[in-house]
Amino acid sequence: MNEKTDLRIVKTKKILFDTLLKLMKQKNFDKIKISDICEEALINRSTFYAHYQDKYELLDDLVEDLKVSLLNDLGDNNNTSPKEYIMKLLSILIDHMDEKKDIYSAILLNNRNGFLVDFLIDIIERETSNRLKNIKEIKESTLPLEVIIKFYAGGLINICLSWLTQKEKYTKKDLIEYINKLIPEKI
Repeated sequence: MNEKTDLRIVKTKKILFDTLLKLMKQKNFDKIKISDICEEALINRSTFYAHYQDKYELLDDLVEDLKVSLLNDLGDNNNTSPKEYIMKLLSILIDHMDEKKDIYSAILLNNRNGFLVDFLIDIIERETSNRLKNIKEIKESTLPLEVIIKFYAGGLINICLSWLTQKEKYTKKDLIEYINKLIPEKI
């Protein structure tokens, strides 16, 4: 019985995620009502409230799934050179955004309230800090680690979000080549 219940929960959450994303493509998150979500998802309000207290908790759960997925992807970056690490990070971030483009696009389309950028900055800064702080080259640098991390995290996220909204302008390969030319061999 537990497996069946778990499967129903997973299906319901997926329906709610998909519905929220669909509605976010149509209008600002602040204008979406629980009744809109329930009507579009073809579920009762009681079903919604069995899983979430409000639409903000639903959005938090969606973003948390996105965060876990991104952290799993970033775990594959084992480069020891700072430049190689940053370049691989860029590649992983672009691939992740491309794979999850429906989610990122829905959030960005009508919802430019910054929480997506904040979420990405938090993940990239923490991940980069954990990885780079132990690299000899960075330890010996005259620049503070915090400045290095904020500079690269902000730049990479901004580039990736621009690429996501203007894919026809640059290919992933072109973008990586441009960034590779911008990052010095020794950080």
